[in-house]
Amino acid sequence: MTTVSQAVNTSVAHSAPLNRLLAAMPVADFEHLSSSLELVPLALGKVLYEPGEQLTHAYFPTNAIVSLHYVMESGASTEIVGVGNEGFVGVALIMGGHSTSSAAMVQAAGYAYRLERRLLKQEFDRNTYLQRLLLRYTQALITQMAQNAVCYRHHSVEQQLCRWLLLTVDRAPSRELVMTQELVASMLGVRRESITEAAGHLQQAGCISYRRGHITVLDRNQLELRTCECYQVVKREMHRLLEDVQ
Repeated sequence: MTTVSQAVNTSVAHSAPLNRLLAAMPVADFEHLSSSLELVPLALGKVLYEPGEQLTHAYFPTNAIVSLHYVMESGASTEIVGVGNEGFVGVALIMGGHSTSSAAMVQAAGYAYRLERRLLKQEFDRNTYLQRLLLRYTQALITQMAQNAVCYRHHSVEQQLCRWLLLTVDRAPSRELVMTQELVASMLGVRRESITEAAGHLQQAGCISYRRGHITVLDRNQLELRTCECYQVVKREMHRLLEDVQ
């Protein structure tokens, strides 16, 4: 079976890098779907949906990163999972619901392929390969959510920061992230001072540099040594589930 990522000169103009789920599809299936996909820019901070809001589209990020987070009544929020080019935003649409209790906000600007919910459901019901692919991704996403919950409870802020940086860099086109310490603290649900202290330790160790809202990963090997087991658990499960969908 030839997938989109293996084919050359398909009918789609690759003006942006493909989402990995879309790239894993057989060429014929992707060509059938491609006319319904709309490449859209996602600006930093753009809210794709709010808690309880009806989802109208699914988004397949290419080089953007979307944060799914839960917002408390007080206004405080914590990221429950991040989605980059390995996945899609809008899992509720294939699970029988059209809304969720979480919010989706663009964490890193870029592009995504947008697909209207009715068309997604049609393709999901029609195409058994796409169905298996999206359900396996959903299982990997649930694993990541569960692992994040364990990580928040049992691991240090520095370990959590290392995990978060590694997962974010894995999804990003470069090792430089446009990210303030305030935003990172909000993502992890901790005080800004805790992130400042943890980031300071990582900077002193030569793992990262931080300047004016830009975090650059200098030594990812050291980050992997300093993080908890949660990073590898999530990475292995994503690879296991999506490596070979038959």
